[in-house]
Parts: sequence; C-alpha cells; structure tokens
Amino acid sequence: MLVLKFGGASLASPHHIQQAALTVLEVKERVGKVVVVVSAMGDMTDQLYAVANTICTQPPERELDMLVSSGERISMALLAMALKAQGCDAVSFTGSQSGIITSIDHQKARIKDLKLERIQKALDEDRIVIVAGFQGMSLNREITTLGRGGSDTSSVALGIGLRAKGVVFYKDVLGVYTRDPKKESRAELLEVISHAQACAMSEGNDFVIHHRALVLAGKYGIPLSIQHYARELRASASGTEIISSKVEPLTSVTGYE
Repeated sequence: MLVLKFGGASLASPHHIQQAALTVLEVKERVGKVVVVVSAMGDMTDQLYAVANTICTQPPERELDMLVSSGERISMALLAMALKAQGCDAVSFTGSQSGIITSIDHQKARIKDLKLERIQKALDEDRIVIVAGFQGMSLNREITTLGRGGSDTSSVALGIGLRAKGVVFYKDVLGVYTRDPKKESRAELLEVISHAQACAMSEGNDFVIHHRALVLAGKYGIPLSIQHYARELRASASGTEIISSKVEPLTSVTGYE
C-alpha cells in the first residue's frame, strides 16, 4: 500500500486533476491499495487568505480554519469524480472524517492521533481513498489546519498510521537537486538521499517537502519518493528517493507530532 500526495500545482486545473486520476489508477494497478492526499488547487489557499483579509484586518483563527480548509475539500471531491469517470470506485474524506486528531491550536495544529477505521474499511472494500490534506479535527471537535506545508505532514502521518510502504509526492519538479535548478544550470538531480540529509537541506530553506513532514518521516523511517506530476516527464526522470538507515519494519506508533 502507498500514500500518494498531490500538491497544488498538480491539481491546478480540471485537466491536471484528470491527469492525476490517471496516475492514481496506474499506481493502484501496480500496488493494489492507495490512499491519496490532496492540497488545494493551484494558489487557492493564498486566494482564500487574501479574501479573508479584505473582509477583516485580523480574521479570527477559528474562522480562518473553516475557510481555508475548504480548498482541499474541493480538490478531493473533484479527484473522486475524475476517478469515478474512469470507472474506479473512489471515496473522499475530510481530515476530520479521516480521523486525523489534532491539538486545539487553530492555524498551527499538531497531529496527536489517528483514528483510521473509516479509511481502513474503505481500503478493505477495494476503494481508492482521497483525503483532504492540511486539516484535521481537534480534541474539542473543532476544524483545525496544520499550517503551511501541512498537507505534506498529513501524508506522512497517514503513511505511518496505515503502515504504508512509502509516500510518493507529486510535485512541479523532477526531484531534489544539489542546487536550485532555476538559478544554477549545473544543478544535478539526486537519485537517493537520506532522511537526515533531506532534513538538513530543508531547515530554513524552501525545500520541495516541508521540514516538519521530513522530521516525522525520519522519526519512523518511512521511505519517501519525489516525482514530477507530469506523466510524460516521469518517463525520462527517476525522481528522488528519501530513505532511512532504519532496516526494521514499522511495527508500532507511539506518537505523531
């Protein structure tokens, strides 16, 4: 079983969403069971924050969580529709429906527990599960969001909780480079790096995966893969694998963040 994460660039338009559906189907045919975590389409989250700031100079954080969490819900529903149009049984869940339990901190919540019975039941029924990233439900039953890059953290946490073989991130880059490829023509694509190397590269930098998600992945040694969302580009580039020195399979989870 794999967890697949699609970022905003990979879901920026109806065409992108249809292409993402084809990727999901390809992976499901190969591995059997998949859970998909989605970000909001394109720059929708930024747009929602901008609208909020035109309404109120200091929007209440609770209401901001209610507002910005809607972006991922749009993505999950549209991707489920695209998969069903391809004849595949798919079901979408919000963070709270998925059982992602967080702290009570609005806009910066931390994942405290996962209650994954609903996801597991859907997987047992051979359905593709699509989860809205970036969000969960607090211990006092409020909708919360995890902060910037939160969908990456959602993906890793679900990978750990579901004992997945790994998490695949579909991004708008081919993988991790030695330097910024947009600025350095001699930047080289790295095929394999360790969790420790990835964490060091991401700390204080605009890295392809959020630092917080990398720390969580390293804690449990879950493998990560970075691939380009464009299927034609993946055919010519292997992407980057982020692996751990841990060799023992994950057998227990004692906590998340």
